[in-house]
Amino acid sequence: MYAFTFERPTSLADASRLAGAGGKLLAGGQTLLASMKLRLASPEQLVDLGAVRELAGIRREGNALVIGAMTRHADVASSAEVRSTIPALADLAAHIGDRQVRALGTMGGSVANNDPAACYPSAVLALDATVHTTTRKIAAGDFFTGLFSTALNEGELLTAIAFQMPRRAAYIKFKQPASRFALIGVFVAQFDDRVRVAVTGGGNGVFRHQGLEQALTRSFTPEAAAGVQVSSQDLSSDLHGSAAYRANLIGVLAQRAVAKALG
Repeated sequence: MYAFTFERPTSLADASRLAGAGGKLLAGGQTLLASMKLRLASPEQLVDLGAVRELAGIRREGNALVIGAMTRHADVASSAEVRSTIPALADLAAHIGDRQVRALGTMGGSVANNDPAACYPSAVLALDATVHTTTRKIAAGDFFTGLFSTALNEGELLTAIAFQMPRRAAYIKFKQPASRFALIGVFVAQFDDRVRVAVTGGGNGVFRHQGLEQALTRSFTPEAAAGVQVSSQDLSSDLHGSAAYRANLIGVLAQRAVAKALG
């Protein structure tokens, strides 16, 4: 390691001030601390958000479920509120990493980091969520901008995410066995007038699949998903799986997700 200062603010105002002064935000630390150990990141100041109570918690606001940025994966998974309103989101959280990761990792940290194979971004996009920050509200479609990149500005804190509550939803992922990240993950959400399908693990970031959305809006059945040709163009190819393999996984997991949502 190397020398750096460590701050642990107890209010959102103090956290914002430190972030605005150039402090590196520490949420769950599941990515940042590993990067620091490998010398891939070398912040001069760490700002630990763990004591900012305003950033944690789960509540309903009208037709939305609002989850604080510092809410741990384990708390999302075990929340009676999440299980009753968006059980697919609780199920997603319950299968992130291992028990230790779920006990420390936070929703806001995962979403702000925007790993191309992370699970939460698919829920944010499929559930038409709104990302709340210290300065504004950002629609899900405008938030994810590329590989490990988001619309957050320097010093801007993600404070909460408001998820729209669907009629039905389900998330299925095919795990990369070593990391437990999604080789491909598919989140399907059916609303009264539309279906949204978000895919993670396929390329440089989470994306919606228009073909699957159109087919499932017409008929929310596994058979409708099976009839969609998923192109391998723009999908990643590596030692874990080719682009064609990932394309096939998207189709198969979409069918399974719909079947799971239907019960």
